[in-house]
Amino acid sequence: MMARRPWAWALGLGAASALALPPVHALPVLLLTFPAFLSLLGRAATWRRAAWLGFLFGWGHHVAGTYWVTHSLFTDIGRWWWLVPVAAPGIALPLAAFSVLPALVAWRARPGWRRWLGFAAAWTVAEWLRAQGPLGGFPWNLLGSAWAFHALPLQPLAVVGAYGLSFATALLAALPHWRSRRAWAGGAAALALCWGFGAWRLSQPEPPAPGVRLVLVQGNVPQDTKWSEAQRLPIFRRYLELTREATERAATRGEPVVAIWPETASPFLLAQDPEAIAAAAESLAPGATLLAGTVRAEWDARGRLSALWNSLVALSDGGQVGAVFDKFHLVPFGEYMPLGGLLPIRVVTGGVDFSAGPGPRTLALPGLPPVSPLICYEVIFPGRVWAGERPAWLLNVTNDAWFGVSAGPFQHFAAARMRAVEEGIPLARAAQTGISAVVDAHGRVIARLGLNATGTLEVPLPGALPMPPAGALARWTVVLVALLALWMVLRHNDATG
Repeated sequence: MMARRPWAWALGLGAASALALPPVHALPVLLLTFPAFLSLLGRAATWRRAAWLGFLFGWGHHVAGTYWVTHSLFTDIGRWWWLVPVAAPGIALPLAAFSVLPALVAWRARPGWRRWLGFAAAWTVAEWLRAQGPLGGFPWNLLGSAWAFHALPLQPLAVVGAYGLSFATALLAALPHWRSRRAWAGGAAALALCWGFGAWRLSQPEPPAPGVRLVLVQGNVPQDTKWSEAQRLPIFRRYLELTREATERAATRGEPVVAIWPETASPFLLAQDPEAIAAAAESLAPGATLLAGTVRAEWDARGRLSALWNSLVALSDGGQVGAVFDKFHLVPFGEYMPLGGLLPIRVVTGGVDFSAGPGPRTLALPGLPPVSPLICYEVIFPGRVWAGERPAWLLNVTNDAWFGVSAGPFQHFAAARMRAVEEGIPLARAAQTGISAVVDAHGRVIARLGLNATGTLEVPLPGALPMPPAGALARWTVVLVALLALWMVLRHNDATG
């Protein structure tokens, strides 16, 4: 049957594979889709046909996995209605190109263990390449994120990292193609070993907590009203009131308090507006610190807007503006126009591109453990979430209101959760409309506010673990292993004719 419509089968198998990703986590579907795709490749007569099959598989996979980008267009549907049918398919086109590599390697490799190993290795290399790719890379929905439904199966991340978990997942998923009882037994043993390791790791004593109370504020502001002139003051007041009540409660614990607002939560330029600074400072309990997402601006000598930054600002209860962190990984077509503006698509309204910050950094705030801020999707990049001094915690502030109630916010949260396990560092996440949460260094969710909820979370900051192997070793170790596996497979093919 697959021989009659190979193109349709490749597209459908790729789309079905996305069911394994958050929030569905239907992992068993991979045991059907990956082996079927390898069988399809085995029937390809030429490398060109195999490449097209790989491209179509990847296109279906990424269209189904990133369909939610279309939701952002509905915030200004009168302007972007024409993009609705092409947004997700268009974004999936460059992502699909990375699926050509595993398809070609599987086609080139001999059937059996060589094709199985080569496909998994090439899939891992392709994911790594996608993270380094054009427009800053996009390692969204790595295959290993399929395990992010619970902390237990995520523990191998501490040893092999995100790409290593993707490698193991691809190996397990493609096992049925090998048709070997020994392979099945080996896969079952490996799975049991990983789950046993996870259970053992989660049973270990918790690291000492630093004695800090976090207050995450989720204002639940819809994207279509977020920048409305009539709503600016009501939105600001909502954040002020939530912050005042929550920090006063948290301060009774006798520990330092940190209030956290999501990405661009302040509708005013919080780092530069004296009235906004005074109002925000008054909302803080004595001794508390506010870390708030806000836009920063700069004007030229003629008073014209010349630069914008998507920033996180530290504010004391006395109204002093402390450290400032600027987002360094900007969203193309949202925060800046790539390709010199050749494609006239700017989903975020405005005539000035945002400027990029210098990169990841660890902020040292008075009386608080060092923190590495990550704005929006900066948190999805394995091995690139801090620089300099190792932080005691990671902070992800984001605005997922763009994507409504869809798979997008769940996939974003899954990626953030994986970074905590990889680095052995707890993570706090404040999202405009959810999901806001505090995750410990083992990836366990300590507290969580779901989508479209208004409220606060008051949670003690968990402690950090010693740096795990995934963080201490080179970030590309697993990719080097995958490249070695590729070399072994292709070399063996040449040696055996």
